[in-house]
Amino acid sequence: MTGLIAEAKAIAVLDACRRNGVLLATAESCTGGLIIASLTDIGGSSDVVDRGFVTYSNEAKHEMLGVPMHLITTHGAVSEEVAMAMAAGALARSRAGIAVSVTGVAGPGGGSTAKPVGLVWFGLALRRKQPIAMRRLFLDHGRASIRRAATNTALEWILEALSADQDR
Repeated sequence: MTGLIAEAKAIAVLDACRRNGVLLATAESCTGGLIIASLTDIGGSSDVVDRGFVTYSNEAKHEMLGVPMHLITTHGAVSEEVAMAMAAGALARSRAGIAVSVTGVAGPGGGSTAKPVGLVWFGLALRRKQPIAMRRLFLDHGRASIRRAATNTALEWILEALSADQDR
């Protein structure tokens, strides 16, 4: 994802939040804050960006977002259950109306047969709705590539969710 494409997506997300009258929060693990950084790189983003949680460790996911430790020990940090709990926790601990979460294996190590490098789980939570999750397996073209792809996917998913919510 080139810088111009990323910037255009971030601008589109900010505009969609404004149209929908919602604040946005992020809960990031493998992206380490890249999603919130892409949004706050845009001047004027403070009117819709509420906060970003960088919860790289399991303890941070639990302490900052309230992710139950039993979910992490049972399913692993990189799982559908944890991604949904991260998004729900970011929503509950913010003033946001929409929250996105990302947890994955960016590499170069840390992968396994069950959870290979490039596996990323996303969570999305909207006020008054059940959180949902999405799984993606990105090609392993290196850590930076996986993190950029995850950031891009998260921005696209926020746009889709806000468009669908506005259509109702």
